[in-house]
Amino acid sequence: MNAHITTRAVSAATIARTAVLAMALINQILSAAGKPVLPIESAQLEQLISTGFTTVSALVNWWFNNSFTKEAIQADAEFERLRKSVK
Repeated sequence: MNAHITTRAVSAATIARTAVLAMALINQILSAAGKPVLPIESAQLEQLISTGFTTVSALVNWWFNNSFTKEAIQADAEFERLRKSVK
């Protein structure tokens, strides 16, 4: 198995957005299974907060370009190079 070393790694923002989405989805699944993660007495309030977490993190992750593969990272670098040459 050959390891590929790239000059640009996955950005911290991409990792953070992915982690927030994962946490929101886990919270949503546990909440739907009746095992609330957030210690809130009102079930309806818990559902609203959980749904809000999921909605916001899904929209943020959908909006931003999250490059995980080597090819996508290279394409981002090429895009930046072309964008800077136009200015």
